[in-house]
Amino acid sequence: MITRNTRGSLWAAVRHTVPDFWELTKPEINLLILVATFTGFYLGYPQGLNPFPFERLFHVLAGTLLVASSAGALNQYLECSFDARMRRTSRRPVAAGRLSPVSAFWFGMSLALIGAAYLLLFTNVLAATLAVITLLSYLFIYTPLKRKTPLCTVAGAFAGAMPPLIGWAAASDSIASAQAWLLYAMLFFWQFPHFMAIAWMYREDYVRAGYFVLPTKSKNAFLAWLTAIPSIMLLLASFAAIKHADDRTLALSVSVILGLGLLFYVSRQLVLRSKVAARQLLKATIAYLLLQMLVLTVAKG
Repeated sequence: MITRNTRGSLWAAVRHTVPDFWELTKPEINLLILVATFTGFYLGYPQGLNPFPFERLFHVLAGTLLVASSAGALNQYLECSFDARMRRTSRRPVAAGRLSPVSAFWFGMSLALIGAAYLLLFTNVLAATLAVITLLSYLFIYTPLKRKTPLCTVAGAFAGAMPPLIGWAAASDSIASAQAWLLYAMLFFWQFPHFMAIAWMYREDYVRAGYFVLPTKSKNAFLAWLTAIPSIMLLLASFAAIKHADDRTLALSVSVILGLGLLFYVSRQLVLRSKVAARQLLKATIAYLLLQMLVLTVAKG
């Protein structure tokens, strides 16, 4: 018989556990993934398709969210012992011991299977396949490479740039479009200044955990190359994407302003090489991505 005290204990357990499972999904990262997926879908659906396919948009966002959440959970399962060594990640649910690794594994696997099946049933095979490729490459290529080579960022960028293609595939059943790949290029190059800012902010933490995100020697040159060059390529890809927009003049003007702002924070970090400058660059990259995606969406008309 379930007593009032038993029900109270169960409710307390659920109330304390749900936030930990939510944290496993890395919701702050998922927001950016959903914005990129939405942009790919919105720009990819045929102009003459009326009314706008809101139902399919919901499905691709929901399915992508499930798969992305599974990546966060399974990543924390795989790296729980390393997360425990870093101040930045030591309070994560598995690293801190609030959830067992087995719980994180099955939670992540469930989200992955449900998300892939959901995309397959309610969008198309291409979108589901891209999502699965993203998940597998993130877990089995990028994740182990972080403990082997600083070039892990390059491998991770290939997977991290997939969301616009997933959205485009769901909207048009194809990714054979120059604009789709320009969106991919934007997100690919964006990840370098974004992650290099994080790597510099927590470089001691990464060393403590055994991650080689920055080389032990010539890290200043490495930081410069993997921040400055990709940032310039990001701006070029953004400007090229605007060529496909309906309102090019306004979109280009806003993009130039955003680009100059981003380059300011990039230059500031390369000159100062401080945690404060890196944190400001991190915020600038997030603002740039969100606003640039908004510009491309609005410019479509």
